[in-house]
Amino acid sequence: MVFLKDLTSDSKKDYLLIEKIQRIAREAGKAILSYYGQPIPVEKKADDSPLTKADLAAHHVIVDGLQALDDSIPVLSEEASEVSFEEREKWNDFWVVDPMDGTKEFIKQTGEFTVNIALIRHGTPVLGVVYVPAKDLYYWAEQGQGAFKQQGEEAAFSIKVRSPDKKRLGIVASRDHAGPMVQELLKRFPGAETQSMGSSLKFCLIAEGKADIYLRDVPTMEWDTAAAQCVVEQAGGVVQDIEGNRLGYNKPVLRNPSIITLGEASLTWR
Repeated sequence: MVFLKDLTSDSKKDYLLIEKIQRIAREAGKAILSYYGQPIPVEKKADDSPLTKADLAAHHVIVDGLQALDDSIPVLSEEASEVSFEEREKWNDFWVVDPMDGTKEFIKQTGEFTVNIALIRHGTPVLGVVYVPAKDLYYWAEQGQGAFKQQGEEAAFSIKVRSPDKKRLGIVASRDHAGPMVQELLKRFPGAETQSMGSSLKFCLIAEGKADIYLRDVPTMEWDTAAAQCVVEQAGGVVQDIEGNRLGYNKPVLRNPSIITLGEASLTWR
């Protein structure tokens, strides 16, 4: 468990920042839940993904909150992502935000939607908060400090990836976005336990040692992965492209390649 009195002065500073980001995420979650379970209009974005008033409300809460903390750090949000690379390439530090990851889950009322906030430094996620509003549940991590899970106001506890049992692997797949490579992976490991879940919670299953592999072979964007990648990496796992390169940020094109998340980097999954 994490107690502020037990931390070094530098770690206290980081922990207090985490607490501030958690509060912003919770306020965004409250904005989302004010629409939850109600019939609200659903628009379609250019990529045909859904957009609701809940997404936009959370976006404004997060951007206002982060700028109040330090308005010198730019914010890249899914709902305000029209920033040219010529401008972005000047950024050393910036926030990348998905105000509501899993809008389809919000619409279907499964509860499996998250608020994702990450701090990127030189292309690497160094702080990440994943908040599940419907459960008042946090996953969070900060570079060099480990990864944690926290229920509401309870004390946080550290989480770690597990050592895989190759005879009974745990494979995570998306309900709505399982592509052909995922189908081939499942065929290769017919004895695997499979779980299907929405939003960035799939990464968190790896981070907390409840699964071993999450292959995503259909497109994601940087805001879909940044916060959860920090959690996975600080829990001991890896998030890579399928060639084995660590997933990076502030790319000229914000779309990610196909990615594989592993609890154990050496796990042979191909």
